[in-house]
Amino acid sequence: MGKSSKDKRDLYYRKAKEQGYRARSAFKLLQLNEEFHFLDDPNLKRVVDLCAAPGSWSQVLSRKLFDKDDYTDRQIVAVDLQAMMPIDHVTTLQADITHPRTLHQILELFGNHRADFVCSDGAPDVTGLHDLDEYVQQQLIMSALQLTVCILKRGGTFVAKIFRGRDIDLIYAQLGYLFDQVTCAKPRSSRGSSLEAFVVCQGYNPPEGWQPSLDTNSSVVEFFQDCPVGSNENRTIAPFMACGSLESFDSDATYHVEPSATSLDPVQGPTNPPYKRALELKRSGRLTRAV
Repeated sequence: MGKSSKDKRDLYYRKAKEQGYRARSAFKLLQLNEEFHFLDDPNLKRVVDLCAAPGSWSQVLSRKLFDKDDYTDRQIVAVDLQAMMPIDHVTTLQADITHPRTLHQILELFGNHRADFVCSDGAPDVTGLHDLDEYVQQQLIMSALQLTVCILKRGGTFVAKIFRGRDIDLIYAQLGYLFDQVTCAKPRSSRGSSLEAFVVCQGYNPPEGWQPSLDTNSSVVEFFQDCPVGSNENRTIAPFMACGSLESFDSDATYHVEPSATSLDPVQGPTNPPYKRALELKRSGRLTRAV
């Protein structure tokens, strides 16, 4: 979370720092849960957070799952290519979600038990070219889905960020082959001007006899060759649901900051930003401008 004037007026940005969250996206998962209650299940024990950095969703998961007295049998695994600072009750893996080694690491941490809930808030760096952004995001969803079907138990839940575009009905249809209920949800904390939404897939129900297996040399089509997910013939529209009460803050509104309000520092700064070396050179006086 930066410190631009727009961020300062964004109430979710300020509330995230006030409540100790690393990013405002924490409220998106909270508002999704208000509607679907997937984190309120007392039988929820094993959770995987994909594309987790900087860790705001993992923070929500930790607070939800470990706010009870008896939590010795609960586990949360957060996976991302970027390094993450530690979070209470969360095991972090700096790994590639498309690699079979990551699958084996997660299952090993779970004692070869399957996960009850898998979520992904990952998204590519937006270029502004909507067709390209939507395509890259769909590929990211399919990568997350490939790992998910290998670790999620029957009846489990999968939640992922999507970009609503021209071909989103294809994603809905593909997910509908694997889950009993697929819903497109838009939290109030997600800006209305954004194409961003979240697909909530409940009741994992894969075809009988299908044994998915990750292989770095296999394409998405080859991965789902024994399952109708790879088909482009059928398309469907998922029901749409807005999440977050009308009493929640409007993410597109501008709220005035009281003159007495102090500027809050980010809860967690970048662990290894690309500009880290430039800052080190600047502090040492060795950063020169090219002529």
